[in-house]
Amino acid sequence: MQEKKHPIITHLLIFLRGLFMGIADVIPGVSGGTIAFITGIYPRLIHSLGTFNFSFILLLFKGKFTQSWKSIKKNDFALFIPLITGIGIAIFIISRLMVFLLETYSGTTFAFFFGLILASALFVLRKAGKLSLEKAIFVVLGFIGAYVLAGLSAISVNHSLPIIFVSGAVAICAMILPGISGAFILLLLNQYQYIIKALHTYQWTVIITFIIGAATGLIGFSKLVDYVLRKFKSLTLSFLVGVMLGSLRIPIEEISVAGTNWHVLVFGLLGFIIVFVLEGVFGRK
Repeated sequence: MQEKKHPIITHLLIFLRGLFMGIADVIPGVSGGTIAFITGIYPRLIHSLGTFNFSFILLLFKGKFTQSWKSIKKNDFALFIPLITGIGIAIFIISRLMVFLLETYSGTTFAFFFGLILASALFVLRKAGKLSLEKAIFVVLGFIGAYVLAGLSAISVNHSLPIIFVSGAVAICAMILPGISGAFILLLLNQYQYIIKALHTYQWTVIITFIIGAATGLIGFSKLVDYVLRKFKSLTLSFLVGVMLGSLRIPIEEISVAGTNWHVLVFGLLGFIIVFVLEGVFGRK
């Protein structure tokens, strides 16, 4: 019989998953959803989001505190609190570092991303089960879609609050899918650097608008993802494998511009290894 972990250890492991997800979420080309999938927390996260019960808020305003507390306990806050804390801390700390690395060590940094994405694709492909013609078609469709998307230039849009709201909703939808990078979507919408700057200069109006948009997209989209993964898991994972492989266009082009050297090879291999280390540490039941 498996020994049950102490609650503090369990919460700490969820917090660490959040840290890794937050780090991935600020990297253009790497998905926080992929990290959640690799570390074994993805099904629980998507299901908890898709079944989130908001009735406790209404009960609280009505003064029905006992009923509100009972409603709160129906939600998986044991997951949400440590996970969101980890994601938030990582995004705040790593985002500034990531901008520096992308500007100063572009080739090496994108080589690391390449290793992460390639290993993640192989991991998800293994979870999709034995490859069939139907699954192969979905892999190809995902590859073509991501490859074309990765080749697009940033859309010329402004930084108004409605645009920030929509950007938050769209980016978070990408972030919770394995293989699709929310940070890249922000780059495509021409909002990535603006949001990073707003975060570190404490532009609260921008930050809160983005968070509200993200929360709206997260709650709505997670229901669809939960349904699709339950009904069409193998085909969905096959499609996401294609998305990951297609998104490799981003680091490949960046590496080719920066030039290859031994640092690129080493950090590419390091990124590849880290995925399987994470799976080994967190993936055990």
